[in-house]
Amino acid sequence: MFRGKKVAVIIPSYRVKNKILSVLEDIPEYVDQIFVVDDKCPEKTGEFVASKNIDRVSVLFHDENQGVGGAVISGFKRALELQCDYFVKVDGDGQMDPKAIEQFLERLDLGSDYVKANRFQDFVALRKMPKIRLFGNSVLSFWVKAASGYWNVMDPTNGYVAVNKKTLSRLQLDKISKDYFFEIDMLINLNIVGACVEDIPLSAKYEDEQSSLSITKTLRSFPQKIMKGLLKRVFLKYYIYDFNMLSLYLLFGLPLFFFGILWGGVHWIDSIVTKTPKPTGTVMIAVLCVVMGFQLLLQAINIDIFSGRKK
Repeated sequence: MFRGKKVAVIIPSYRVKNKILSVLEDIPEYVDQIFVVDDKCPEKTGEFVASKNIDRVSVLFHDENQGVGGAVISGFKRALELQCDYFVKVDGDGQMDPKAIEQFLERLDLGSDYVKANRFQDFVALRKMPKIRLFGNSVLSFWVKAASGYWNVMDPTNGYVAVNKKTLSRLQLDKISKDYFFEIDMLINLNIVGACVEDIPLSAKYEDEQSSLSITKTLRSFPQKIMKGLLKRVFLKYYIYDFNMLSLYLLFGLPLFFFGILWGGVHWIDSIVTKTPKPTGTVMIAVLCVVMGFQLLLQAINIDIFSGRKK
């Protein structure tokens, strides 16, 4: 145990047979349960681990490949059944140092609900990060900040995370994305339940591991999922579970802003076609609506930024 708390480590396994044993060897002794989730791995990583009869290690098998999120969720559910208190997700490819688990648990012990690693605070490690990953994470981080409401969180796709039992029990795990959108969807759902999320600086190791993430598929699917997550979070958090000034600002700001753009655009095009200047009043309606709507939206964003700072 860690300070009287039962700790579980979940390791999703897919094409990590050559790395998994070294990862398991580095798991600290205070971890009570280790769940290796074989996500229909073609290398049969689960069977390989099970044959070793390693103390503390249980292997879960999927009949079909569900994705990294599905594997982690299966591990979370099993650990919840065993009444674990802290849950840590570690990848099986060796990029994440298991010895750093204590840092995550310490932050949970101090009151955080969900702790994740942040590679962007280690400038030395950033130089070693593949450039495509660095660029993608930088762009993605901004949009995830807006969608999740955690404007103080960086490196959203980092999968080295820890969560406490109370928070995990409040999440609807079956409704969280099971693919590579899992980490982002977790943040969105954590904000909906009002969880305190914290970053800790931690570098990753990049060697000869092969990523199963398709860049093309990510660029095609993530924007739609992020927008859907944003709408879901705003609707539930500010119109179902609560109703505050942000709700009002959005209620009036969005219609005003888009009406101003539409009104101004229509009359601008009409003035070009007819070659007739529009009256000052017509122009002012567009300007006032756009400016007022934009100001209300800025106030809404400002409230959302500070509402995510629970600590």
